[in-house]
Amino acid sequence: MGLTTTVLAIDAGNSKTDVAVVTTGGDVLGTARGGGFRPPVVGVRTAVDALAETVGEAFARASVTSVGHVSACLANADLPVEEEELAQALHARAWGTTVEVRNDTFAILRAGVAEPRGVAVVCGAGINCVGMRPDGRTARFPAIGRISGDWGGGWALAEEALWWAARAEDGRGGPTALARALPAHFGLDSMYALIEALHLEHIEHARRHELTPVLFATARDGDPVARAIVERLAEEVVALATVALTRLGLLDEEAPVLLGGSVLAAGHPQLDGRIRDLLAARAPKAVPRVVAARPVLGAALLGLDHEHAPREAHARVRAYFESL
Repeated sequence: MGLTTTVLAIDAGNSKTDVAVVTTGGDVLGTARGGGFRPPVVGVRTAVDALAETVGEAFARASVTSVGHVSACLANADLPVEEEELAQALHARAWGTTVEVRNDTFAILRAGVAEPRGVAVVCGAGINCVGMRPDGRTARFPAIGRISGDWGGGWALAEEALWWAARAEDGRGGPTALARALPAHFGLDSMYALIEALHLEHIEHARRHELTPVLFATARDGDPVARAIVERLAEEVVALATVALTRLGLLDEEAPVLLGGSVLAAGHPQLDGRIRDLLAARAPKAVPRVVAARPVLGAALLGLDHEHAPREAHARVRAYFESL
């Protein structure tokens, strides 16, 4: 098979990596799954070394040693300069003749649309938003935390819940059921005990994300503080989507707004309803829906877009991943 007929699709997130080798005819030749991709933690070289193992597995299953094009959607590629650095690192591996690196949010967007047109908001550990038009125009945000104006995602929700619960217990804030629910999740009887356990790392830092479902459960039970935090997240999601639609000139025409990531895909009634109500008021022609397909599908479709593959090939690749 000629090199120009194959695409290496990579979706590398913080917790896991999916890789696929597909052809411009729509055949999926091989897939593989590996661990997370975290260059800020381990460095670019070490992160790409780990990625190489997963790519090697997919190549072996596809019976290829290289491809025509590499379409990589990578976590932590938040700025164009980071995309360029990572593209150089991938190109040095000689996996493909050409390489295109995008932030992994683009994979979720492309996985959810028939053409590269629309906006995606992703809320998992963090929050991000991107938009695309078929002519190549994009909208994006730095999405690197509070210094770039961001709030949202599982970590931020957990921190916010802890803040309100701590103040409720010591009297600086009003009452909230979070003051009992958060420590109870870890078998503790007070916020003071939870604060101490977190500070002294008797509870691992990574376990804080477990408090996000507790927040949503408390909101469902009607706690006003918990509900206000959920409302704030809905506001953030809609603000991101509306700005991206405006930048791309899509605000006044029907356009998809894809919702992805563990928080937005979890089906929280209050959050889902509020997002739809706010979009109806601020972007009436937006069509919100949750993306269920694996993001590696989006990376593959972006690769097929690059290679000008026929629509039939796109449909075959989509059918493959949506059947899993």
